Formats: sequence, C-alpha cells, structure tokens
Amino acid sequence: MLLLYLELILMVIIWSFSFVVVDIAVEFIPPLSIAFYRFVIASLSFVILDLYFKFTKRKEKNSYNKSLENNRFTKNDWVLMILASFTGISIFFLAQYSAIETIGPSLPALFVCLITPVIITILALIFFEEKLNTLKIVGFVIASIGGFLLVTGGNINILAPDSPNFLGYLFALITPLLWAVYSTATKKISKSNSSITMNKYIAYIGTIELFFFVLVNGELFNFFRNFFNISLFLSALYLGLACYVLGYYIWQNSQKILKSSKVASFLYIEPFLTLIFSLLLQRSEIIVLWNIIGGIIVLIAVLIINYK
Repeated sequence: MLLLYLELILMVIIWSFSFVVVDIAVEFIPPLSIAFYRFVIASLSFVILDLYFKFTKRKEKNSYNKSLENNRFTKNDWVLMILASFTGISIFFLAQYSAIETIGPSLPALFVCLITPVIITILALIFFEEKLNTLKIVGFVIASIGGFLLVTGGNINILAPDSPNFLGYLFALITPLLWAVYSTATKKISKSNSSITMNKYIAYIGTIELFFFVLVNGELFNFFRNFFNISLFLSALYLGLACYVLGYYIWQNSQKILKSSKVASFLYIEPFLTLIFSLLLQRSEIIVLWNIIGGIIVLIAVLIINYK
C-alpha cells in the first residue's frame, strides 16, 4: 500500500509540472496543436511497445505482455472509451490548455484539482456505492477552502464575469466536470480489463479526434512546421510519456485498489506544487501570504481525508 501512495505522489508531481510545461509550449503553437502533439507521442509510444513485445525473442510473461492478453471489451466498454477519449483527452485538453494560455498555469490547476475530487466523489456514490464518513467530508470542505485561498489569495473578484480573463476561467471550470466523467467511465472499464490496454485505445481514439480538430481549425500546417522545434518536442515528450503513459496508468491502477474519493484527494496537492514550479521558473505568477496559508491547509486536508 505504501508503494501505491508513493506512485500517487509521483503522479501528482508529474502532473503539477505539466501545467508549467504547457504554459511554455503555448508560446510556440496553439493549445489544440500542443494536445495533438502530446497524444501523437503517447500513441507512438504504445505502438513501439506493442511492436517490441511482439517481435522480441524474450518470451517471459511480463506485466505489459499480460496486459495485452485476455481483454474482453464489450460494446458498452467501447462506448465508455469513446466517451473517455472526449472527456479525458480531446475536449479536456483543448479546454485546459486554452485556460493555461489565457490565465497561466496555477488557476487551471486549481479548478481541475479543487472541484474534480468533489464531483468524482458524488459520481462514485451514485455508480459505485462508495461511502463517505464524517471525517472525509470535513477533509474535503477544508481542502476546498484551502485550495481557493492557495491560488486566488482570497480575492473573489478574479472570478467575476466582467473579469478580462473570464473566458479563461470558463475553460478552467469545464475541466473538472470532464475529468470526473472520464474517471468514472474508465473506472467502470478497468474493473474487468487492463488499465494499460484501455489507456492505449483511448489514446488512439483521442489522437484521431484531435487530428480532426486541428485540421478543421486550420492548424495542421503550423503544427508540422513546428514539429521538430526542440522545445516543443521535449514538451510533447514529457506530456505524452510521463503525464499520459505513466501518469494515467498510476491513476487507473490506484482507482482499482483505493476508493475514488481517496485517489481524487491527492489532486488537492497539485495546485500547490504547480505554483511552486511556476515561481521557480519565473512564470507570470503573483504570490501572497494567503497563497501560502492555503497550501498548508490543503496539505492538512489531504492527511485528514486519507486518515483511517
């Protein structure tokens, strides 16, 4: 169990830094193209892994080999995977990356990490009959307060409709609902199938969706023109391999073992780490005392939620 928690911490660190990576990448190409580049890399990684284990002379049964065998996806599973590809890849990253381009990395991290655990918990109560005790409910409330203070610094006006960056806030608000739907759909699939194989097919479907989005949006020429830009390539490599192939696997695997609410609680650490990474790399962020206090509250809340 300790190893699983360490994996979740690693996942959160990887995902936290991804917001800053995207903030750097949007200086070169639009958000939609970045998402497409990311999943081209992720899909190619799965193709390479498949070819390696198909043609290699090593016959031992490792975990990846086993994940490719005995998967019986039903029609309902395929419907859920298509739903997951929209809510967890194409539309999700279009909204998230557009938000990062508009309002920077920390606020989008706040919205997806603050609101998502609450929505996931509600959906888990409906679809998986998971239960919450009083202590966990208190923890979620405390984490929500802390998360709000962490990024807004206690200033509610930055979320007002007349704010110049309101569209960015709107994109950021869409992402928690999309991620919660994705998490619920994939948890239902992974109960009887391999997480690796499921993520592979979702990546393939999502890449096709993003290709058509990029094509319709007239970004394809610009995408290929910047394909070998070293900064973009390294960003896509990080986002595709570390964030998707590794990060999504940890997320799905942990949901098989732990309650959805407990796994989702780790997302509360993400905005805190994103803010730290953003400040270290001197991105356009403003930090006040309330941000620091909010981060401390979030960390305390995560401990409460995971207390047995």
